[in-house]
Amino acid sequence: MSEKSTHLPSDGGSDNGRPDAHKCASPRGATVSFHNIHYRVETRSGVLWKRKVTHKDILVDLNGVMKPGLNAILGATGSGKSSFLDVLAARKDPTGLSGEVLIDGAPQPPNFKCQSGYVVQDDVVMGTLTVRENLCFSAALRLPMSISQKEKEQKVERVIDELGLNKVADSRVGTQLIRGISGGERKRTTIGMELIIDPSVLFLDEPTTGLDASTANSVLSLLKRMSNHGRTIILSIHQPRYSIYRLFDSLTLLAGGRQVYHGPAQNALDYFTDVGFTCEPHNNPADFFLDVINGDSTAYSRKLDGEQGVSFRQGIEQRLVEAYKMSIYHRETKEELEKITQGLNCRGQPETRTVTYNTSFTHQFKWVLRRTFRNLMLNPQTSFAQIGVTIFLALIVGAIFFGVSNTSSGIQNRMGSLFFITTNQCFSSLSSAELFITERKLFLHEYVSGYYRVSVYFLSKILSDILTLRTVPAIVFSCVAYWMIGYKPDAGTFFTFMITVAMTAYTATAMTMAISADQTVVAVANIFMTISFVFMMVSTRLLVNLPSIPDWLNWFKYFSIPRYGLAALEVNEFVGLDFCDVRPLPTGAPRLNTTVANITCNVLTGRSCTSGEQFLMEQGIDYSTWGLWQNHVAMATMTIIFLSIAYFKLRFIKKFT
Repeated sequence: MSEKSTHLPSDGGSDNGRPDAHKCASPRGATVSFHNIHYRVETRSGVLWKRKVTHKDILVDLNGVMKPGLNAILGATGSGKSSFLDVLAARKDPTGLSGEVLIDGAPQPPNFKCQSGYVVQDDVVMGTLTVRENLCFSAALRLPMSISQKEKEQKVERVIDELGLNKVADSRVGTQLIRGISGGERKRTTIGMELIIDPSVLFLDEPTTGLDASTANSVLSLLKRMSNHGRTIILSIHQPRYSIYRLFDSLTLLAGGRQVYHGPAQNALDYFTDVGFTCEPHNNPADFFLDVINGDSTAYSRKLDGEQGVSFRQGIEQRLVEAYKMSIYHRETKEELEKITQGLNCRGQPETRTVTYNTSFTHQFKWVLRRTFRNLMLNPQTSFAQIGVTIFLALIVGAIFFGVSNTSSGIQNRMGSLFFITTNQCFSSLSSAELFITERKLFLHEYVSGYYRVSVYFLSKILSDILTLRTVPAIVFSCVAYWMIGYKPDAGTFFTFMITVAMTAYTATAMTMAISADQTVVAVANIFMTISFVFMMVSTRLLVNLPSIPDWLNWFKYFSIPRYGLAALEVNEFVGLDFCDVRPLPTGAPRLNTTVANITCNVLTGRSCTSGEQFLMEQGIDYSTWGLWQNHVAMATMTIIFLSIAYFKLRFIKKFT
């Protein structure tokens, strides 16, 4: 993807910061024409050796013109209206797409999706931020750096005023845990994020989804006022009420991906009457059109049952398509399209799409990192709650293994506590699986719209999650558990312990990111990661004797994060310690000292001692200085590899619909 910068049109004119400047310099909407649009997808079914490939036509031979005003695309579920909207907005995968979309008679620029506004069906705004903060974020990243910060703030205030968001400008948008603004206000905020750049065309995918009738009417009335000021607004909609339908300037009706009407919305009822379908009095035109397309309308002169009725309904769609091709609206559209394309060499195949940016890497990084940390701090369930859980677990572990002794039981308790700490760091990292999945739609929308580079988003997430949600809990856990359990009272050993715990958390989190970066469901990612960690636990020496593992499975130990973490903690703790047991012998027993199997025994008192180094040697662990730090090197290498995988997954993730 190209990362060169291109300047989007500003709001034009010298408004000098006047609050009513937008009334004097209304944006000029573009004329969108589409020529012979055909979109076909390839579907595969069956197993690998018997896979069948079939092709399905989603859009078939669509032609038309959409001018400044409110242009609606209407159709039943599965009619292709959202796909058609994505084609017009240059957000559809070019594979299988043919035809041409022109903007004011010129080909769409490769970065058209960065220059136009696109409001997705599901609102994608940061719920922890206020309305003003979300709009400021859009202005900071989508407007050119040549525009001063003061001018951007004035632009935000004008958009807030235009959308009627003054009363809630400083209210949080809201999340599942944070009470926020209403659905209509949230939709207006999403629209405002796109209006910041004064796009020549504004696309909306079913903007009334999830809104009640009154709120939906309010949102569409707002869009109508905007279109009256010269904006070109194109939206897909399923089944609007009459008060919404009468706001449309032009209407495109789709049935099975084919046009059955394209022309003025006010003339649609008369057109259907001319082709034999009459709308009953007081019936909603939008409902009537969908009933006709689906073959369920009372406009039919007679009712047919059985196979005859099925055949009749199947023929309705084809009948409507043929009737439109013979209509005056189709002829007028063809004539207008010929005038537009006169002298142009239509490629018939869409240009390669690219994403361009108006701001530098450092500017993007500053704003995205600021938003990421602010979102983190305002989400108590991901920040403060995690610290609370960490303290609770540290207290539990400290209480269970409290004050370990330097005896054989102390060896077992140390091994058990170190194993628990290592595995806890691994499984605690599962929370990072949501890092990319929950924000997937937000990331894709903002990236495709030219907010920021993939590398900016990725680095911001790394700094917020790995260096904050992993480092702080590791420090807190170490400070509480280390001294309660009674490990070696040495500052150097303590800090090595803390670093090892943090490194284990980093590596496990990096692996979680690598697995979940291209997943869409958190549960699926958690299954993969849980299975991986369980297999890794087997390779820690504590649960199974490693030499007994078959050779064809023995290689897995080199990819075991808990193995490296536990080995480093064992070397750090056991080196320099002596473990002794005292068992009094019967009277008259011989008094002598002997050494058997590296265990020093005093036969008189039954005192037997073993050093930490001897224990590590029996476990097959290298306790030299390099033996300790080689584990950290291995984990650091794995972290870099996993993070690289996560980045490339994000970089090459499917960014088209």
